Amino acid sequence: MATLTQARTRPVVAPTRTQDRHHRGALRWVVLAGCVVVALLMLAPFGLMVMNAFKSPADYSTHGPLTLPSSLYFSGLAKFWSYVDFPVKLWNSIWSSAAVAVLGTLLSLLTAFAIGVGKVKGRVWLVAVFLLANMLPQEVLLYPLYTMAQKVGLNNSPWSIVVIFTVIQAAFGTYLLASVLGTFPKALLEAAQLDGANSWRVLWRVVFPIVRPTLSVLMIFFFIWTWNEFFIPLVMLTTPDSQTVPIALASLQGDRMLDVPTLNAGALVSLVPTLMFFLFFQRTLTRGVTAGAVK
Repeated sequence: MATLTQARTRPVVAPTRTQDRHHRGALRWVVLAGCVVVALLMLAPFGLMVMNAFKSPADYSTHGPLTLPSSLYFSGLAKFWSYVDFPVKLWNSIWSSAAVAVLGTLLSLLTAFAIGVGKVKGRVWLVAVFLLANMLPQEVLLYPLYTMAQKVGLNNSPWSIVVIFTVIQAAFGTYLLASVLGTFPKALLEAAQLDGANSWRVLWRVVFPIVRPTLSVLMIFFFIWTWNEFFIPLVMLTTPDSQTVPIALASLQGDRMLDVPTLNAGALVSLVPTLMFFLFFQRTLTRGVTAGAVK
């Protein structure tokens, strides 16, 4: 009887985290193996690009793209650097992408503050218009944009790219920030107004510090998106001294001949700035994405 009573009163020991992790060990290894396979598949094109960037045209023609280079060939990098005048293209891409990132984020913040926090009638319809603007393909916008650039004297000017993509990127930023600011605590805004703060002070002293992580993410995305744009800059920028890096890569493709090693070398050189930019702002991107996950 005493043994039965002791068995009933004995506390139940919960499984430890180590035991639970060991119990789910098989599933964890399967998920890990799947992630490794996906990562290798994503890195495979990058590996082929690096491998063929240092391969001579004769070596490429003889052994194909899937073999290691018999000797390191650096003439492709030098040819691309001098043929397309890469420093000029690099500077055009850097300053235009940076200008779009800053101006697009600022315009998104001002517009979203007016829609999400201000007393704007038809806020839902305005947000729907910005959403539809993001769905329009660039081919639809090309002719009117080109015509307007000619009329205002911005044809073949990098500023045309800055103006166009500032508006295009700000449409997405406004849609995102307006949805965020629509749920902003009203009590916080009313407290700032009772203290005598006007709309400008409320924006920069109350709203901006809270949405700053989201603005950082938008700025990084706007920079990368503008850097990778090809179709509109190809039409707007017609002279080599105003073109960007993606257009420089396209200039290596001829009608009848294609120097694949030089093209891979150019793609590798063009990838380095964006890779450095991403690694430099990786923590900012991670903090911005996870800012609202934990309160």
